Amino acid sequence: MLHYLNIWLASARYSITRTLMFRGDFFVWALVELFWMAVNLLTISVIYDHTGAIAGWTKYEMILLVGTSLLIQRFLMGFFWSSIFEMGRNIRSGNFDFFLAQPGNVMFMATTRKLDPDSLVNSLIATGVVIYAARQLGLTPGAAEIVLYALMIACGVIIHYSILVLSISVAFWMTSAQGIEGTYFTLTEFSRLPRSAFKSRATQWLFVYALPVVVVSNTPANALIRGFDGRLALWLAGAAAAWFALAVFVFNRGLRRYASASS
Repeated sequence: MLHYLNIWLASARYSITRTLMFRGDFFVWALVELFWMAVNLLTISVIYDHTGAIAGWTKYEMILLVGTSLLIQRFLMGFFWSSIFEMGRNIRSGNFDFFLAQPGNVMFMATTRKLDPDSLVNSLIATGVVIYAARQLGLTPGAAEIVLYALMIACGVIIHYSILVLSISVAFWMTSAQGIEGTYFTLTEFSRLPRSAFKSRATQWLFVYALPVVVVSNTPANALIRGFDGRLALWLAGAAAAWFALAVFVFNRGLRRYASASS
């Protein structure tokens, strides 16, 4: 583990150094993400000017839910996004050979090489949104509740990471994974909706069980608002473990089919 930590720290230093070389890009993308987050929150404010609750969720409960979803996405984009989507292009071009020659697990090396500091900076804004909503609701979580919330956020990041790795691994068979980015963003739109808003069995099965994009944000938000639910937390942890195991399996199967640039 110390070996992989040292590798990751070296990659992080490289990413930060590169960002400092192109400060303009950093500020532009940080502002773009900040604007996108602001639009989400303003949309909620406008909607709640005309109603008191949506699917049983009040305005600040919804803000806390959206803040939780944004926090998970900012961590995902900050730590993994660029590396995962670059992986698809590298498989197609043969540049994936670079990762095969590195001193570590191929999946780890390929999905953690780059950091996006702009997304990590905006994760502080998302955290501020969660804290603001919690204060407006009069919530005073203790240390144990905060730790559980953080662990559930980590499980959410793992699930999103696994889904992305699975999606991009299609490139091992099809040589192209175009359209995955747009599909992913469409799916994550549902993570900002309360679980109670999904009334039909079909939508609950699809977005809660088959693709748990709703659970990843609803479970930690519910833990702060309505108290810790052990069954939901175990379901989230189990889903994270299952999706990660599936991602590792499919990635390794795809790796066997990879034809390097030399071949």
